[in-house]
Amino acid sequence: MVDESKQKVISLIESYRDSMVGTMSKMVAIPSISPLSDGEGEGKRADFLEGLLRQWGFDVKRYEYEDETRTKRPNLVAKLGNKQKTVWFVAHMDTVAPGDRSLWKTDPFRAEIKDGKIYGRGTNDNGQDLVSAIYALKALKDSGVSMRFNMGVALVADEELGSRYGIQKLLEESGIFGNDDMFVVPDYLSKDGTMVEIAEKGSLWLKIKVNGKQVHASTPALGVNANRYASRLITKIDEMLHQKYNATDPIYQPEYSTFEPTKREKNVDSVNIVPGSDVFYFDCRVLPNYKLDEVLNDVKSVCSSNEFKEVKVDIETFSREDPAAPTSMDSEVVKLLLSSIKELRGIDAKPMGVGGGTCAAFFRHKGYPSVAWGTEFEDMAHQPNEYCRIDDMVADSKVFASMCL
Repeated sequence: MVDESKQKVISLIESYRDSMVGTMSKMVAIPSISPLSDGEGEGKRADFLEGLLRQWGFDVKRYEYEDETRTKRPNLVAKLGNKQKTVWFVAHMDTVAPGDRSLWKTDPFRAEIKDGKIYGRGTNDNGQDLVSAIYALKALKDSGVSMRFNMGVALVADEELGSRYGIQKLLEESGIFGNDDMFVVPDYLSKDGTMVEIAEKGSLWLKIKVNGKQVHASTPALGVNANRYASRLITKIDEMLHQKYNATDPIYQPEYSTFEPTKREKNVDSVNIVPGSDVFYFDCRVLPNYKLDEVLNDVKSVCSSNEFKEVKVDIETFSREDPAAPTSMDSEVVKLLLSSIKELRGIDAKPMGVGGGTCAAFFRHKGYPSVAWGTEFEDMAHQPNEYCRIDDMVADSKVFASMCL
């Protein structure tokens, strides 16, 4: 049975449904892509969200950090309550690029509402639960009910490319987070909210450049085709990693390490030029029983083998996050979240591990108990025709608010 105060907050959140859809629609229309992915950063979206929170009566602190492109990357922090402990909800404002626009049925930067869904880039990752979190905060304030814990929201930058100018920087600031605080990162979503993420794999992103010799394509013997060697190298690295690092752990989803060749940079502009350099990337998500240094050294060994002696290979660690100790299943934040899910959903959610990449890992490295959780009918992150369900957005907001009561 939900008590009277909690029911008041839940009813308020339900009454915000149309406003939540409106906020999401306005966010979608403000691209928030990293400058390192040819975007303008989170500035305009942060301006919109800061204005909204201030309009609701919140004191918002803005922390900006300049990246290597000299772009300011903003982070927003707001809190309600004066208790000893705060439950923080950490969502990211940045999104990935839309990718191949021909695969989209709608404009990725113009929200379309259809069949109870909101379509647009960033609706699923991480707009849905960013909106859920700020409207939970609004409901707690508007209701005036007594809170067991403070509620805080941190809307952060740069999550998609490693959080160097987002949560990593905020964790270096004094006076934001307390030693007794708890952290929810609504950036791991599962159908019906049945999974609560308490652990992440190690993450290693590699940038590999193959240097050959550029020549006219009609005289290839005079050069060294970096494209051909890069293609071979991708296959060799891929095969080696999957064969050697093949352990499984059922707590994680997927239960094995993943090694994916992803981005390939443009090399030459003309079809009749043999490229003298070629750059590709690997995204590695590694189970904690393996060391990232070992993975990196094995990749280097492949690159320096005799098969590739005709080219020079440069390896750069584009991003690295060693696995942190899992959040204990007996920690207060895990019990609090599981209890709220059970009370409002009637579901016995299950703690588990994921491939890595959420802000929760940075809190764990600092010794803060943290979980990642949210609800989605279908995993649409980084995909064309990305969407979130309005019902999930509203329902998650209710769970977030309930954790503070």
